[in-house]
Amino acid sequence: MERKLFTSESVTSGHPDKICDRISDAILDAILEKDSNARVACETTVTTGLVLVVGEITTETYVDIQTIVRNTVKNIGYDRGKYGFDADNLAVLTSINSQSEDIALGVDETDSHEQGAGDQGLMFGFACDETDNLMPLPIELAHKLTRRLDFVRQENLLDFLRPDGKAQVTIEYDEQDRPLRIDAVVVSSQHQDLPIEVVRKGIKELVIDAVLPSELIDENTKYFINPTGKFVIGGPKGDSGLTGRKIIVDTYGGYARHGGGAFSGKDPSKVDRSASYMARYIAKNIVASGISKKAEVQLAYAIGVAQPVSVRVDTFNTSKVSESLIEKAVRKHFDLTPKGIINTLDLKRPIYEQTSNYGHMGREDIDLPWEKLNKIDIFKDLL
Repeated sequence: MERKLFTSESVTSGHPDKICDRISDAILDAILEKDSNARVACETTVTTGLVLVVGEITTETYVDIQTIVRNTVKNIGYDRGKYGFDADNLAVLTSINSQSEDIALGVDETDSHEQGAGDQGLMFGFACDETDNLMPLPIELAHKLTRRLDFVRQENLLDFLRPDGKAQVTIEYDEQDRPLRIDAVVVSSQHQDLPIEVVRKGIKELVIDAVLPSELIDENTKYFINPTGKFVIGGPKGDSGLTGRKIIVDTYGGYARHGGGAFSGKDPSKVDRSASYMARYIAKNIVASGISKKAEVQLAYAIGVAQPVSVRVDTFNTSKVSESLIEKAVRKHFDLTPKGIINTLDLKRPIYEQTSNYGHMGREDIDLPWEKLNKIDIFKDLL
């Protein structure tokens, strides 16, 4: 039998790109807490000793971006000068403008104009029955590894770990696309300067062995722990970071399509974010209903237009009913306009910073509206 392998990766909260995602979403949350109708498109970049926050923000409130940035960086764990990135000794620069009036014309709701999409674009949502939370197994396990890396560092179980790190998991599937085993595991973590054997032993025992299911591991599973050896220089000192550069980590680990739009730092009027959440919500309820083993939902929009220009459901030949029937049910029972999505999922709230690490989808540790299974009967009734 020919082997079918699939690999996904995740990164820790101290990865340079994830620092930026979290800062952008922390600023968004602070604004939404005071002004739920604010328009926010906030992007961050970091490098050694510097945080730069740029974007377009239209709001009636004020937030202290300097303080938000420093508190966020400190909460991640960059609180010492020897890390090369220190919350108390950063230069924090900002360049913020208001939202373009031309864009606002298409997005603002008036007596004669329904709230439209803030941009053209396509968004995907996905679900499958490989895991309890209906996420693909490779990305689910990769997230567990990075979450565990952060935990053992924060709890000082491995006192030599530093905030920057990443993980990758390769799953072998059978001919029916069912997970068989873990073929390879890659974990890399920044650490203090000490023998690499100590680092590898600690990560293997307290990170990998602690979270990966033993029934999927065999004598042929391969482990790569800090494969280059020394990883002392990390975080923004080792590599610059930018908001929105981990869109595959944020979604399905490459297992499903991606429309290309990032999430962090964007208020819910931006369909890059809100429509991706709605597509996941629909796909998850489709699979949870039992009418298919997989479901991918695509939504596409034109700037300034409320209704999507297309709705597509792909069940990869696993559905018990026709996909056109599912699409009709989606259009009938889900309000796919930007305003409808925002109202359905109650998105004008400060809920976004908590999504900036370990993925926006499949989260069971936090209460996210797009993960709820309250629309199952819509699809069960199609049988």
